Amino acid sequence: MTIRSEQINDDSMALYLSGRLDTTSSPAFELKINELIDGTIDIIFDLKDLSYISSSGLHVLILTHKLMNANGKKLIIRNITGSVKDVFDMTGFSSIITME
Repeated sequence: MTIRSEQINDDSMALYLSGRLDTTSSPAFELKINELIDGTIDIIFDLKDLSYISSSGLHVLILTHKLMNANGKKLIIRNITGSVKDVFDMTGFSSIITME
């Protein structure tokens, strides 16, 4: 999996994920998120190029969501498609995390 980050403005950052977010890539993904955010800005995850997500990937996203909520900030998921969207729908994450 690869992650590209882009500062949108002073209050938000976009992270573009591509490839597979699974057991192998989740630990590095979590470390990268912890490096990039401190809960003081809104985060947008663009998943257009994410081809697969496992439960360990969902776990990292929900931890990030909880951190953002605790600090009064937003986590937004954009451009979710295909089987990744199906996983979000089946697990109920679609109703927990803001999706655009």
